[in-house]
Amino acid sequence: METRSNAGTPEPGSTVAAVARRLGIAPATLRTWDRRYGLGPTEHNAGSHRRYSPQDVIRLTLMRRLVVSGMAPADAAVTALAHTGPLPDEVQTAAPASAVDSEIVTALHRAAEGLQRDIFEATIRTQIDEHGVAHTWQSIIRPLLYEIGSAWESSGTGIEIEHMASEVIRRVLGDSVSQLKQPKNDRAVLLACVGQETHSLAIHALAAALAEVKIETAFLGPQTPQVALNEVARRTAPPAIFLWAQLKKHADPAFIQELPKTRPAPRIIVGGPGWQKMDCGKAVVSSSLAHAVEEITQACGF
Repeated sequence: METRSNAGTPEPGSTVAAVARRLGIAPATLRTWDRRYGLGPTEHNAGSHRRYSPQDVIRLTLMRRLVVSGMAPADAAVTALAHTGPLPDEVQTAAPASAVDSEIVTALHRAAEGLQRDIFEATIRTQIDEHGVAHTWQSIIRPLLYEIGSAWESSGTGIEIEHMASEVIRRVLGDSVSQLKQPKNDRAVLLACVGQETHSLAIHALAAALAEVKIETAFLGPQTPQVALNEVARRTAPPAIFLWAQLKKHADPAFIQELPKTRPAPRIIVGGPGWQKMDCGKAVVSSSLAHAVEEITQACGF
């Protein structure tokens, strides 16, 4: 049976299942990280399976944080393997998209232009399976949507391409959310597009990225009015509330100021270009999807 230190880190002898529960990832993921990158257990006991030492767990925790931040798993593993000592308070965010990602973006754009839905969807799913939602969103989906939108604006044609791409991406992200069966959090995190905001794809990406770390969310949908947001917050007492505003005209600080007082108080996080340079008071202004995931994960106590 495993034991824990006062800091909550498993003592020497932690099993794959125990470490997986602590990190909120599947045991199969740990075995993959061991097989592909050498991030395996280093404790050896005669006549028993290898087990994870406290330093192993620190490296794996760093690995998970780096992957959540959007870093490619192979690069995250190099950083994690080289790390010694306690877990750092902060991690470096992902670098800009690599040349390989640029090639994938170009291939996806061509598939979208040809309305090759099956190829487009299969490629998106493969990238998420191999690299996770956060990295795929930051390094592939966002640049892709920017390219598609720019092409439409410059030519005045191709609106059907943007609609097809958005619909497929939304469905794939939704599938990631629906696969979450045993969330770690008892109370769902509340997500909403405030005011008349209709752009919700980033919220679907956030929900999918949180599902990867076993955090359940409740998305109220686009154009969420204050009264609906307040009532759900009052009745469910979520550990965190995330408010999205793509456009500045929808980023009204009143949505933050008029939230009901609940105990324990939720962490308020806002995201989207609309909130930039706004007086958001007590709310945390997230700089990226990875930042939002990290803030919400901490708010849930993990």
